[in-house]
Amino acid sequence: MKISTIKEILEAEVLCCEELVGSHVYSACGSDMMSDVLAYVKDQAVLLTGLVNPQVIRTAEMMDMRCIVFVRSKKPSDEMLELARESNIVLLSSAKRMYDACGLLYQGGLIGKKG
Repeated sequence: MKISTIKEILEAEVLCCEELVGSHVYSACGSDMMSDVLAYVKDQAVLLTGLVNPQVIRTAEMMDMRCIVFVRSKKPSDEMLELARESNIVLLSSAKRMYDACGLLYQGGLIGKKG
């Protein structure tokens, strides 16, 4: 699924790295606990979260994620935007709740790999 399709499905706003929304991603996960993302997530290209702090960007970078979707209309700080730009991570913001956003993406064909 293209990141641009995720944007459409979630009615999201692109906050950073708009030039990369044509990239394809093949899996996703949703979590507000970065320790769980580090411990259990493998090969997930998209992270959905309501947590807004620089650790989210650093975690996504370590896990080689390509896109972060902030749910519940959360917006990252300028520091987070800069970190994401440096790491070429697309940032999106959606008014959807985590449960709804994950369900919509799953229904659209984006899976969460077992790992």
